[in-house]
Amino acid sequence: MKILIIEDYDPLRESLCQGLVENGFAVDAAGDGEEGYGFVVTGQYDVIVLDLRLPDMDGLEILRRLRRKGNPVHVLILTAKDTVQDRVTGLDLGADDYLVKPFEFTELLARIRALVRRKYESKTPLARIGNLEVDTVARKARRDGKDLHLTSREFAILELLILRAGRVVSRDEIRENVYDFAAETESNVIDVYIGRLRKKLEKEGGSPLLHTKRGFGYILGERDG
Repeated sequence: MKILIIEDYDPLRESLCQGLVENGFAVDAAGDGEEGYGFVVTGQYDVIVLDLRLPDMDGLEILRRLRRKGNPVHVLILTAKDTVQDRVTGLDLGADDYLVKPFEFTELLARIRALVRRKYESKTPLARIGNLEVDTVARKARRDGKDLHLTSREFAILELLILRAGRVVSRDEIRENVYDFAAETESNVIDVYIGRLRKKLEKEGGSPLLHTKRGFGYILGERDG
């Protein structure tokens, strides 16, 4: 899944980026409000982690503009202990959650995962199709009880597909959701990863789950229909 961090304190922003990447997220990051808003209007994100006290444009203004334009992206605001009114204002403006500084990274990670599940209307970190089970917290996948040994990129694509199970997901959507802004992707890289993922899914036998809709994209489901 893809996260945007808008935080002006360099050490915190860099540590959050590193931690989220290590946990399988694609991450873009900005150090001020103007830059952050530029990412917001040009990219697609599952969650935005938004500091409220930012140079150039504060977090509340970013949030206000987001919701005014009807952008439904989930927003988790970061606030200082003594800014109760900012937290209230942020929630009233449409923020989905907040976290008070200082905080534990594990709590931030859990809250981000919860917001991602909410986006895809899933109450549990376990997603299933037939005999395929994907654990989005442990970042493991099994088919017919056997572990699938996936790379982080393969798992990210599988996670996106199973959260949108039964719906066609285009190459552009995969590229937008799985790669960060700075990543350079060759034109056929998505096809290559899909091919590897399909082989691993079908290695243990059973009916095909990953189908190609030529000219449209890919769909994860028990039947190609």
